Amino acid sequence: MSETTRGRVFSGARPTGKQHLGNYLGAIRNYVALQDEYDCIYCIVDLHALTTIERPTDMWHDVRDMALDWLAAGMDPARTIIFVQSHVPQVTELYTLLGMVTPMGWLSRLPTFKEKVRQQPDNVNYGLLGYPVLMAADIVLYKADTVPVGDDQLPHLEFTREIVRRFNDRFGPVLIEPQAKLTDVPRVMGTDGANKMSKSLNNQIELAATPEETLKRVMGMVTDPARAYRTDPGHPEVCNVFALHGIYSPDRVAEIERECRVAGIGCVDCKRLFAANLNAALAPFRERRAELAANEDMVREVLADGAHRAEALAVETLREVKEAIGLVLPF
Repeated sequence: MSETTRGRVFSGARPTGKQHLGNYLGAIRNYVALQDEYDCIYCIVDLHALTTIERPTDMWHDVRDMALDWLAAGMDPARTIIFVQSHVPQVTELYTLLGMVTPMGWLSRLPTFKEKVRQQPDNVNYGLLGYPVLMAADIVLYKADTVPVGDDQLPHLEFTREIVRRFNDRFGPVLIEPQAKLTDVPRVMGTDGANKMSKSLNNQIELAATPEETLKRVMGMVTDPARAYRTDPGHPEVCNVFALHGIYSPDRVAEIERECRVAGIGCVDCKRLFAANLNAALAPFRERRAELAANEDMVREVLADGAHRAEALAVETLREVKEAIGLVLPF
């Protein structure tokens, strides 16, 4: 039986510190599962974070916390390259070269750029405009052929594909045009019940929180807005907590739905059950994370080794790109 060639996955995430339930359900668990089918490269994109940072910051804490959560969730550095974006400087060189083939009109018309301008009108920097080009450099530098995305992220990946096609049309078939691997990314609502779970909105449930902190967060979650009293019938289809029961209480979903509709179970009981099941599910993760956090040098070693392995790929890609363009390589 001939061996099948494994594809190569790339994905990156901005260093936002301790990860929350939305991060896990929307991305991290998928990152972990993909390791069984692909050669995976996962990057903490600190340079991207600079597009919104205006003052010096100690980014290591956020990088470390993100790495700890990734590793505790099951990312395996023996199988997967895990590293920090800026630790492979070739990405900025490729970013510059790809910028030479990217029309300004493409960048200024992007809805994501316009949205960022609205969000931070006093900090519309060049990096913000060029963000999609750096994202393209992230992907193609490591010759990734697959990028896991949700439906809402397809336009971003298509922009990378357009840059690759334009480059290859000018200089030859050097860069790999990445394909999307559509993933089922649930929209995890925050504890406020109105917005997507987000650290900036303080509506998150952190994976590494203590059981007591988790219970407190869950008990403060907005549930069924039409249910004013315990005796009122519920509407589980609009309840944020019920949606999460589908993941963490699968064997009791039908019972919870039935009892909710006839007021057999109240929102407080529903929340307590969810908190208990969530804490039970996260217990192994939290134990593993505590072990990893006790050895910070190990986290540094994982990231350093990942950067070394990533750079070996980056150097070769950049050499091919320069040769194709016609740049004179170092003597």
